[in-house]
Amino acid sequence: MTVADFCERYRIGKTSLYREAAAGRITLRKFGSATRITREDAESWAASLPIIAGGANATA
Repeated sequence: MTVADFCERYRIGKTSLYREAAAGRITLRKFGSATRITREDAESWAASLPIIAGGANATA
């Protein structure tokens, strides 16, 4: 997916995406001049995010 697609899907800004990539938490791939993120890499990144328990929307 494109950087724009990723940012829209996961509600993250481009700066934050590139910060995640610089930290090694997500892999960006180059196809010529285009930057892409595989769906597998995107899903793996999302699954690695911390889980917040006990928030206002938590169900018992």
